[in-house]
Amino acid sequence: MPSRITTELILGGQKSGKSRRAELLARNWLASAPDHRAVLIATAQPWDDEMRERIARHQRDRAVRVPGIVTLEAPRDVATALADASNPHTLVVVDCLTLWLTHWTMPLGIETMDSEQKTALAQDWKAQEAMFLVAIRQAPGPVVLVGNEIGLGVIPMGREVRAFVDALGLLNQQVAAVCPRVTLMAAGLPLTLKEPTP
Repeated sequence: MPSRITTELILGGQKSGKSRRAELLARNWLASAPDHRAVLIATAQPWDDEMRERIARHQRDRAVRVPGIVTLEAPRDVATALADASNPHTLVVVDCLTLWLTHWTMPLGIETMDSEQKTALAQDWKAQEAMFLVAIRQAPGPVVLVGNEIGLGVIPMGREVRAFVDALGLLNQQVAAVCPRVTLMAAGLPLTLKEPTP
């Protein structure tokens, strides 16, 4: 764990330890001063039984590991949620960027949208993404962002999936550029990609 908690992007594959690291940072933040608070902005939506159970399991585990953290659900307007929750005494965790992007680029019902609706959705996403980057830069307290690194495998089949992988890679790059610390998780182990300059 870093000696000083600062804004950090945590990337990795599924079950790589991303969320566990974010929780540990939040727990350490809460323990470091009596007036510290921690807020989790959750982007997952329970669209099927498996996802409902997965969310419930995460909530149960988090309640044990970080009992002081408060959860806010914000599947789409993460920028506003972050701006509202952040203050100098509060660490904000956003988990996760990948699902947030999914809600914007592949929402339920997208297959029935016409080209104008899809264009408007893409423009709305770009505006939301820009607002989010500003919210990170302007946050008065530390922000911990969790996202997937999914572009390491074979080129996926299908135009939509390739477009999503590209969009996530670009989002990760932009977020990494505004974060003082970037960590890649693999097998539960952190690899520091970027550290704050002294």
